[in-house]
Amino acid sequence: MPLYEDRRNAENIITIAGEYCDNVITDSNAVYAGFIKAINEKSAKLVRPVTAAFEGWYGVEWDKIISTLKQFDANNIIESYIDMSGYYKSIGEIKEYKQKNITDDPGFGYVNGDGKIEDLFEKDKINKLSEKLHGNTGNIIIYGYGASTPMLAEHTDIIIYFDITRQPVLWKMWDRELVPFGYSSPDTEYGWKEYYYCDYYLLDRQKSYIIDKMDYWVEAIKPSELKMMPRNTYDTVIRETLKYPVKEIKIYQPGPWGAYRYRDLFGVPGLECNAWNELAGPELGMIVCVNGTKTVEMPMLNLMQYQEAFLGKYLAETYPHLFPMDVWLDDGYFPEKTPMERTAMPIHNHPSTDYVKRHFNEPLGRYETYYICEAYEGACTMMGYKEKADLEEWEAFCRDSENIKPIENWREYISVWDSNIGDLYLIPPGTVHGHGGNQMVLEMDTCPSIAATEYSFFEYDFARNSWDDESKTMTARPMKMHIEHSFDNEKWRREQWVKENLLVRPKVEKWTRDYKFDRYASVPEMPFEIERFHFYTKAEYDTERKFANIITLTIGKKAIIISKSNPEYTSDIELFQSAIIPASFGKYEITSAGGGFCEAIVMKWKKG
Repeated sequence: MPLYEDRRNAENIITIAGEYCDNVITDSNAVYAGFIKAINEKSAKLVRPVTAAFEGWYGVEWDKIISTLKQFDANNIIESYIDMSGYYKSIGEIKEYKQKNITDDPGFGYVNGDGKIEDLFEKDKINKLSEKLHGNTGNIIIYGYGASTPMLAEHTDIIIYFDITRQPVLWKMWDRELVPFGYSSPDTEYGWKEYYYCDYYLLDRQKSYIIDKMDYWVEAIKPSELKMMPRNTYDTVIRETLKYPVKEIKIYQPGPWGAYRYRDLFGVPGLECNAWNELAGPELGMIVCVNGTKTVEMPMLNLMQYQEAFLGKYLAETYPHLFPMDVWLDDGYFPEKTPMERTAMPIHNHPSTDYVKRHFNEPLGRYETYYICEAYEGACTMMGYKEKADLEEWEAFCRDSENIKPIENWREYISVWDSNIGDLYLIPPGTVHGHGGNQMVLEMDTCPSIAATEYSFFEYDFARNSWDDESKTMTARPMKMHIEHSFDNEKWRREQWVKENLLVRPKVEKWTRDYKFDRYASVPEMPFEIERFHFYTKAEYDTERKFANIITLTIGKKAIIISKSNPEYTSDIELFQSAIIPASFGKYEITSAGGGFCEAIVMKWKKG
């Protein structure tokens, strides 16, 4: 599955004290030498050999890291290296453990709600390792997933956590290069449901256990470009980053409805068409630039260590560990007149909180909105069913088609609404819908999953081929549908109800000579608000220290976000870029860089 990253204007520039900045090591050779030094110094301090645990996320290339490290150990400070992959249960037992999460559902799994990496260890082997560590005569490095397990805590003297952003993990998984639990080499049959429904949760719980116990944090995206900082410096970086608006590394994905506005605007290398891209959300990485001189890259979710400061008390208590908001931008520009069967998304719906809890063990449903940023000739959105449509007949057609056989008369069933700039479509669960093309859609949604799993139930995708990123053509196999879930979840909302409840208008909440602020109408089941600013010079807002704001610039070249109480806490966003304003940020201004007209859209939770 193709995926591209965009790092332009993604740096989060923070300022910390000089002594902390000095501790951020960005030279890879110095990092490797630092490992040896840290172990040597710890051994000298304790006057005995020590055990160091090298722990990390999936995708860390342990073999390359250990091989390089040995080259820096000219004095043989390390006596032995122990690979944790040898202390797991058999592959068959691991597969059996995961089966309850993989399930026989072709499209989705069931979240491992309470499992830990220790569940996969062979306890007799761990006991023997414990005995070996108890009597060790030289310094030892244990490396791999679970190296810092509580089962070995009494023998562990140093913990070093190797972190990696999520996109490289996916690239390895798709290229069949991922080395999962219990393997010493890639599992070429590894399935995505193993990661999103089981392994992600085991890794996340292990990371949560480690984060305040580790001695050093390491950026390990590339073994040849390691970066490192001690725990107190890492904590200082995280705390300081939360004082600023947070920008993430955008991602892009082509697809069967992919269009060409991004090609005009951004020219991302390799990206021919773009179906959607993510501007803000839990699966993205972030770049932190320390004192303007040193940069490190890490998952944005590392900020969730201080979830209350980041998202506010209500979200921290209601959805622990969950970053519940996503912002996407759906490209829909076609230079020539093109049929909807090419420009439109699949016809689909999303599940409620009750549905995902029952079926997938997730904490929150998928509640969605479409805000129209740009509209071109033929701009439209599909939503709801026509008043006189035979809905049983529609379901029968979809089941018979399975997205292989075209449903030639699909327009007789699905309502299609003309779109224009500023339109907002509310999409509560069970509402059939889809972006129809010829428009740029800012999609603001809830994220149901800690692992950022997508929950869209496809009914019909026009029996078309999908995107093949090697040939750069629409020649890949058609997308698979989720017929059972889609119709089980379907609310069968017709166009009159949609018109009266889901096609909503904004109400002006505040007008000044500097700006206009309005809020769109909503329905009770939608958990978040959509708000809008229009301004030439500046606008003002307040997180009230309980609402995280996600703000996106939809008109204008650049806008600057500035804390009113601490003006040094500032950042800027460009057109079609988002920033997450932490709940703790308080009152702020957003100003137009250069004085041109700007429009900024704000997503925030209703309860705080």
